[in-house]
Amino acid sequence: GEKNAINTTIINFNNEKMQITWATRELFHNENVSFFYTFGEGKHKVWKPCTTYLLDQDYNSGCLFKTEGPTLAISIRNSNGSEELFSKKLKADFYIKPSPPENVTFFWEEDTVTVSCNKPERNAWCLRLELQYKSKFDKEWQSRISKCCSVGEQGFDPRKCYSFRVRLRRLVPYCNVVKYSSDWEAETFWMNGTLLDSCDDDVTPQSKRVIVLSCSLAVLLMMLILLILLCKWQRVQMSVLPAIPDPKYPFADLFNDHNGNLQEWLDKNDHVVLQTKLEYEEPESITEAESQQEDEKNSDKQGPLEKIFTFSEATENNDGKAAEIACLIPASNTAAPISGFHILMNDDMYVML
Repeated sequence: GEKNAINTTIINFNNEKMQITWATRELFHNENVSFFYTFGEGKHKVWKPCTTYLLDQDYNSGCLFKTEGPTLAISIRNSNGSEELFSKKLKADFYIKPSPPENVTFFWEEDTVTVSCNKPERNAWCLRLELQYKSKFDKEWQSRISKCCSVGEQGFDPRKCYSFRVRLRRLVPYCNVVKYSSDWEAETFWMNGTLLDSCDDDVTPQSKRVIVLSCSLAVLLMMLILLILLCKWQRVQMSVLPAIPDPKYPFADLFNDHNGNLQEWLDKNDHVVLQTKLEYEEPESITEAESQQEDEKNSDKQGPLEKIFTFSEATENNDGKAAEIACLIPASNTAAPISGFHILMNDDMYVML
């Protein structure tokens, strides 16, 4: 009874290789055991020692060997094989773990997909094909199981990308005593019947070009709108807040060369005043009669003109005192006499000649 009380894990890989493991540290403390097996029935059994051990911290914890028949007997013994510690007989066909499905194909028709694979040569009726799928918006897999070796499902959204994976399952309890399934086939990604590298690539190249073109047009439109608004803003600003002229620009040499000294600027620019005066003189081609008529017409204005030209003649004759009196900058809130006129000035005013 104690020999059959040891728990073991038995796996028959697609009826090709057997793997049997045991908990060596819990069952056999500080003792290395040996493993023997035989296929077939009858009294004359030939026990074969294990040639490929599985180790757990340098202790034998399992054995891997070739499957040679449906009936298997195993024996675990002490290190030298003289004493049997555990023995068991079993049906190797009840512990089969199938291999992953081969040559998996996907057939799409509108919102329906059909998945199929190659049919195994032996005991295909014991197998079921399981399909799992999910979109990138789903957290859990959806499952669909059908007979080997085709399964179909409908209701797929052509606008979504789906992940698919398939495997084979062994029927319990008709074919297996343990629920063994194959490993999952490599995961694939599909969108509306098109195979993708991943669901991150569900945007087609044409859609990418459309997005890039749309963004470029939007940026150009925004720049055009901003340019139009800027031009209109400048016009509004010029109409509402006109620019105030700066007096230093018409008289740049007065401020730059003479530091605002009006008397010094006038002394250095006598030729400018003379040129201004000559512009008012009549050309030599004018007849004396026309000159007399002009004098008569302007007789009424002679008084003011005399006052105006008095200042010019004083400047032309280098009358220093007259120019000094006429051009000195008056103090704040004082009356400045210019050519007989008295002008009240303060700090916020300036005179342009």
